Amino acid sequence: MPTGIPPARLRDLSGCGRNWRVADFHQSGSITTLHRLGIPDIGRLERELTGFSDARPITLILPCHTGEVGTAGLDSIICELALVPYLKRIIVGIDGATRRRDWDAARAYFGRLPQRPLLIWNDGPRMKELFRTLAEAGFDPGPPGKGRNVRICFGSALADEKQGVIAVHDCDILAYSREILARLCYPLAHPNWGFRFCKGYYARVSDRLDGRLTRLLLTPLLDTLRSQIAPHRGLAYLEHFRYPLSGECALDMDVARRAGIPGDWSLEVGMLAEVARHLPPGAICQSELCENYDHKHRDLSPGDIDRGLGKMATDIALSIFRELGRQGAHMDAGLLDGLPDAYARQAGECLRHYAADAAINGLLYPRDDEELAVDTFVRCIRAAMASLGKNPKADIIPPSWSLVEQALPAFLPSLAEAVRRDNA
Repeated sequence: MPTGIPPARLRDLSGCGRNWRVADFHQSGSITTLHRLGIPDIGRLERELTGFSDARPITLILPCHTGEVGTAGLDSIICELALVPYLKRIIVGIDGATRRRDWDAARAYFGRLPQRPLLIWNDGPRMKELFRTLAEAGFDPGPPGKGRNVRICFGSALADEKQGVIAVHDCDILAYSREILARLCYPLAHPNWGFRFCKGYYARVSDRLDGRLTRLLLTPLLDTLRSQIAPHRGLAYLEHFRYPLSGECALDMDVARRAGIPGDWSLEVGMLAEVARHLPPGAICQSELCENYDHKHRDLSPGDIDRGLGKMATDIALSIFRELGRQGAHMDAGLLDGLPDAYARQAGECLRHYAADAAINGLLYPRDDEELAVDTFVRCIRAAMASLGKNPKADIIPPSWSLVEQALPAFLPSLAEAVRRDNA
């Protein structure tokens, strides 16, 4: 049967295996989806990005814990980033370096990169003093963690650059490829597209279905809320994203200046909400970054939901409840009282879907583990509801850098000087 593909091209594709995929080009709603179709050409993307970056300088931010320094995953990232030609700067926020030798080790490790990255010593004396300055002025930087790390890295970028693109990705990505970074930056760097925020997405599959927080918490929770409250733009917006909890995003400098960055595990959901407050849907897109993605997996910790995935799930659920409340949804006691049971029923239906999906693809499906995760997430939702009840009007989004600049005009220059001295 004729295929419309030249015979020579068919011969080229016959040995491509998993690189030759059935095209998924589905668009849903007002958030543009940029798919990964056919065989990637990283060289083309990087050549064009190098040209774009003259007018739109690109900064990469890496939130890193000192425990990740020297791991196989970060080694792979360093090797790939060394080959990236279009980055103007790399800023690495270092958490957990409570000893000078840990800081020195991190500086030596990242110093191998030809881009000469700038490191931020979040546990050093200069940064601690700056955190105190923020707190005393009413701009609590939040507890140590990825959220605070990303926020202070944004501040460092803004202290040195007024326009351009900021990209963020984690330091625990396994089998990293620089294609991830190129596909994340390209939509914003392109001079004619008009995108100002890009969210990364990908498949999460190993010998089984991964991505438990998205599959078993976020998706059924959003479905449950949608069935119990009136049509709501906040829910519809979140449901447009293929992987709302991915750690990869890119945004322009102005959005980074105006958006508040949550300081706990609600970082990804909170950032999506902040972006929606500042940008029209047409300026937001999502980009498929790679065929499959893996990173360090966190323990479920079913016996202690203040740790591991339990802590993350509680923060995420609380962030969703508060954000819906901010947007005018009636999060009353009647809705919340029945929410955990309704979520459990919806999640149970998801388990049936995932079991079938795993079976047809020959994947493992540990049903007992999946059910344990759902049971744990029910407790997390109840914990989030309890926190909401204690302080329903709490605002967990820190002030933006634009507000900090207005109140403390010397702060960002002081931050830049502290970072310079720590890197000297």
